[in-house]
Amino acid sequence: SDFSSSSSSKSKINCNDCLPSSAGMNAAVRAVVRMGIYVGAKVYFIYEGYQGMVDGGSNIVEANWESVSSILQVGGTIIGSARCQDFRTREGRLKAACNLVQLGITSLCVIGGDGSLTGAHIFQTEWSGLLEELAHDGKISAEQVQKHGHLNVVGMVGSIDNDFCGTDMTIGTDSALHRIIEVVDAIMTTAQSHQRTFVLEVMGRHCGYLALVSALACGADWVFLPESPPEEGWQENMCIKLSENRARKKRLNIIIVAEGAIDTQNKPITSEQIKELVVTQLGYDTRVTILGHVQRGGTPSAFDRILASRMGVEAVVALLQATPETPACVVSLSGNQAVRLPLMECVQMTQEVQKAMDERRFKDAVQLRGRSFENNLNTYKRLAIKLPDSEIPKSNCNVGVVNVGAPAAGMNAAVRAAVRVGISEGHKMFAVYDGFEGFAKGQIKEIGWGDVGGWTGQGGSILGTKRILPGKYLEDIAAQMRTHGISALLIIGGFEAFQSLLELSKNRDSHPEFCIPICMVPATISNNVPGTDLSIGCDTSLNVIVETCDRIKQSASGTKRRVFIIETMGGFCGYLANMGGLAAGADAAYIFEEPFDIRDLQSNVEHLTEKMKTSIQRGLVLRNESCSENYTTDFIYQLYSEEGKGVFDCRKNVLGHMQQGGAPSPFDRNFGTKISARAMQWISSKLRESAGKGKKFLSEDSVCVLGISKRTLLFQPVAELKKETDFEHRIPKEQWWLKLRPLMKILAKYKVSFEVSDASQLEPVQPRGQ
Repeated sequence: SDFSSSSSSKSKINCNDCLPSSAGMNAAVRAVVRMGIYVGAKVYFIYEGYQGMVDGGSNIVEANWESVSSILQVGGTIIGSARCQDFRTREGRLKAACNLVQLGITSLCVIGGDGSLTGAHIFQTEWSGLLEELAHDGKISAEQVQKHGHLNVVGMVGSIDNDFCGTDMTIGTDSALHRIIEVVDAIMTTAQSHQRTFVLEVMGRHCGYLALVSALACGADWVFLPESPPEEGWQENMCIKLSENRARKKRLNIIIVAEGAIDTQNKPITSEQIKELVVTQLGYDTRVTILGHVQRGGTPSAFDRILASRMGVEAVVALLQATPETPACVVSLSGNQAVRLPLMECVQMTQEVQKAMDERRFKDAVQLRGRSFENNLNTYKRLAIKLPDSEIPKSNCNVGVVNVGAPAAGMNAAVRAAVRVGISEGHKMFAVYDGFEGFAKGQIKEIGWGDVGGWTGQGGSILGTKRILPGKYLEDIAAQMRTHGISALLIIGGFEAFQSLLELSKNRDSHPEFCIPICMVPATISNNVPGTDLSIGCDTSLNVIVETCDRIKQSASGTKRRVFIIETMGGFCGYLANMGGLAAGADAAYIFEEPFDIRDLQSNVEHLTEKMKTSIQRGLVLRNESCSENYTTDFIYQLYSEEGKGVFDCRKNVLGHMQQGGAPSPFDRNFGTKISARAMQWISSKLRESAGKGKKFLSEDSVCVLGISKRTLLFQPVAELKKETDFEHRIPKEQWWLKLRPLMKILAKYKVSFEVSDASQLEPVQPRGQ
């Protein structure tokens, strides 16, 4: 069904934050307010969480469109948040119910953790009883009880710990990882200079997600988590590991500790304890850094802004569709799909994890956290700890790794993961330098475990990468594969890597050297590879765009009445322009996939002219570099300048290659690491199938693209993906993110229809990542 902006709904929706703040909450608040107004509802802010609901008065204020302007880039929450003892009592909840009924509020949107959401659930179940008691005491009328007899509740999870079961990522987690990784990158340079060991303590009293993922993202030497305590004798094992790394000429050691880290007896392991141990046993110069509340603050990442905006819109839709029988639900993210889950089932599963830890059932605790957490832990162990050569059974297989296409942040993390997983599987790993051109010239050498140390945090491509396809070098590449005995090939790259896969597959008949398992891992800022919803590098690029847009908006706010036109990269794929527009709060984003004409441009100018009459006297327009042959950035700039004369002036900015550079974001480091490790496991399984049989790989399923589709990692034969590809424009024929186009327009105050998500029904709760 569609909700159009002419909806006659007169619902009253109330938005409320109830826990320590996390970056991205404001994006959720903005989305709830604007989506609510868009469907004709009244929306109220409740300041200071449940305390504001209990106290009432000036704490409950109607919000308007401009109330949430310029808050996307602000950390924390503009409506405040507080823990509330009063709301834990029935008397407190009676006061809260009275305050809501007086304003006719019967829909509640709560952004919080499991405690806040449990409180909302109790409030909902008690609602009719509370109203009857209030009527009995003469505080509200019988008519009000009749009219407001049911409360609908929808929750969004805002927590940097990512400790809530049922959702892949909670609002604020990605931004917290950005803060941690910024600090780790800075510390690594000083630690390298002074040959120091650093012990970093990150938040996570009951959940080790931040510690685990940041350890994976920076290649830490050791990590301490509440869910997976180290085995007995860990002190000696850790010291051996640190000294082995120093012996490999590694000049620094990084140890990451979750603040709730414990041993197998549930006794705390502190950062100071670890420092004392390293100093006493090894004599290394060791420093402790406790990150503390730095992790809660700062500008929200692009991921958190998009996540929170999607969740906010979904929450309003869920409230509008709710009936008196609808149980309280949580809007959540699974893969890249918005879903709704029963609130109390999620809360109970979250509490089960803590119960398992209290009872020292640590394996159960890890499993209850979900398959994603378990995979992260297994991947970390595999990449951080090298078994002695004598314990690794040799496969007698040589595997090549090559980067193809334009550089993308996260490529190096993918290469590191491939090399280390390959070595742990018993293969010899060969690095191919400078793409297929380097392959043809014999720029190939064996690469070892220690050679890829410290690669995760480095941008660009250390191996070197070129857009040149293998077509004109087939003979030379085949000869090099014979010379080096290459048994399998991992290609990391963008659309050129996809085309290379097709070329190698097509020439198997004439070159038997290509009859080997070949897997492609997508890595391109354009996010235009068929067979995957996301590519390594696009998150880093999106963050660069959003950061630049934030600065530009700040400049425009200072000068007033100014519109900026920003050109983004992406070829014909509008992913960066569209998602950048959603995350930066743009007024329009022009993309190739949605054709536009002069009437659309005129409509946008009129929209901005109206906007200049309000208190928000600035505009932001994004344009994909290839969205139109004739409506160029210069043309749009000149048109806006001419049509906006006397109302606003115009500036343009071409972001260019800065979108390809910079240190990879935590998301790209982890995505690159995990997807590449999975690709190597696939290659190993294929090689094991043919071990000792001299088998040639001729079937289509031995040349695959590994991508993420909706909620799962999927290997798809390149021959099948050929049918789904628009080769002229180098994009997939269908792209999932186009469904988010109306979202950006609604939040920018355009009148468009909005298709309700597929997840309008409650889904059963699965452990995370399942």
